[in-house]
Amino acid sequence: MADTTWTITRGWTPGALGRVIALHGDYYHRHWGFGAFFEAKVARDLGTFIQAFDAGRDGFWTIAAGGAPAGAIAIDGTAAATRGAHLRWFIIVESLQGQGAGRALITGALDFCRRRRYPRVFLWTFAGLEAARHLYESQGFALAESRRGAMWGTEVTEQRFECRL
Repeated sequence: MADTTWTITRGWTPGALGRVIALHGDYYHRHWGFGAFFEAKVARDLGTFIQAFDAGRDGFWTIAAGGAPAGAIAIDGTAAATRGAHLRWFIIVESLQGQGAGRALITGALDFCRRRRYPRVFLWTFAGLEAARHLYESQGFALAESRRGAMWGTEVTEQRFECRL
């Protein structure tokens, strides 16, 4: 059995930003063929988010295993009152998948939203990420929109999920 020792840290920590970008670039390239456009988009958008981060409105958590960042999740609360809070950059290294680490991250992020009385949370993903979809649905998310698109630089069936809190 794999080592299940991991810890969650709230907020930015040195090196976390680069590691989260690298995790996305590596995983989505290996499994879905996403390229430089996608990794640059993650870097740009995540960097902008961290620079404008407001701890009263936004959330950013990393999970570490063996002393290294092994996943992350973020809540962008910028438009929470109108469009909903935006769950973003959710990723877990494959060695931690199925061990409760992803569930812990998403539960913490949704608890954060509930404490701030955000009426709903939404996320964008794409068809084919079945384990993630199962996790989202187990937390109360429902598919709200599905369309072909290339917002990540590769054409996929983009999906918007929403959770009313």
